[in-house]
Amino acid sequence: MHELQYCVYNPVRETFLSLAVMAADTTFARLKGLIGRLKLRSDEGLWVVPSRGIHTIGVIFPIDLVYLDEDYRVIHFEESFPAFRVAPWRKQAASVLQLPLHTIYSSQTQLGDQLVICVANEMEHQLRITELRLTEQVK
Repeated sequence: MHELQYCVYNPVRETFLSLAVMAADTTFARLKGLIGRLKLRSDEGLWVVPSRGIHTIGVIFPIDLVYLDEDYRVIHFEESFPAFRVAPWRKQAASVLQLPLHTIYSSQTQLGDQLVICVANEMEHQLRITELRLTEQVK
């Protein structure tokens, strides 16, 4: 069975955070997380849903963490979060993105940014919707 890969786009900054995020949306997938991985490629990531916080116990490399509310708005982030640690718990979080180092910096993602997360073949449609919303806000 082929698992879905999601794209993560920040329309506010016009940058992609990832083109190949896998969803950890089952109990087992959330428990396993990134354990057993040697690294994350620059276009990979893990989207832990639902989640208010994660741990990197058993993970051997640091990562960037982006906490999202139910509308995919960035409510907290941790850059260069070290291995073998328990990340902060955020009551308002609905999910957490685990991304390669420097993803937050390179994408210029900030608190309050609302991300678009969808499968690749839906991204063009989602970008059009987002563009229309932004245009309406400017008027």
